[in-house]
Amino acid sequence: MSSKKVWALYDIDIYRLPNGEHLYEMPLNDEFFSLFDFGLLEKGTGTANIQLVKTETMITVTAGVTGAVELTCDRSLEQYPHPVSLQEVLYIKYGDEEMPLEDDLLMITHNTQKINLAQFLYEIIGASLPMKKIHPDYRREDDDDEDDISEGTVVYSSSIDNEAEAESGTENEDDTVDPRWQILKNLRDN
Repeated sequence: MSSKKVWALYDIDIYRLPNGEHLYEMPLNDEFFSLFDFGLLEKGTGTANIQLVKTETMITVTAGVTGAVELTCDRSLEQYPHPVSLQEVLYIKYGDEEMPLEDDLLMITHNTQKINLAQFLYEIIGASLPMKKIHPDYRREDDDDEDDISEGTVVYSSSIDNEAEAESGTENEDDTVDPRWQILKNLRDN
């Protein structure tokens, strides 16, 4: 199937669509992922269940995605299927011109004939992927949730804490400046 035909599978004709709730099911397969040249996602299977609610002033698109995408393991470079199950909402407001306002908010004109959800679906799938892509066969217990928020935030700092200085008995005095730096300071001050 040509890429134009595949792209058209993700079009929704909103111009003639009556106000109310409308349901769609869109396939997520290798042809879908081949529409995008980013290289992050190239293969996968699944479906996107779309709930579109149209009113006079806006459109709300709720996408429920289930399936699996093929990822490359960061350790072994082996391909493996990674399960995907997510739900995201896209708000579309009517306005004077077509433009994105935020990640989940678009503005379109009242004359817009159709919307295409392919880019939106690709982006929400890509955003749901883990930072570390580890094949399940190579996953260790310490790999799980390394970036878990519940464990707190680690802050790296190059400054030495005053308590640590007091314990170690060292003091940071301006009198003990390296003579080379002192010469440079003198040059700057002139």
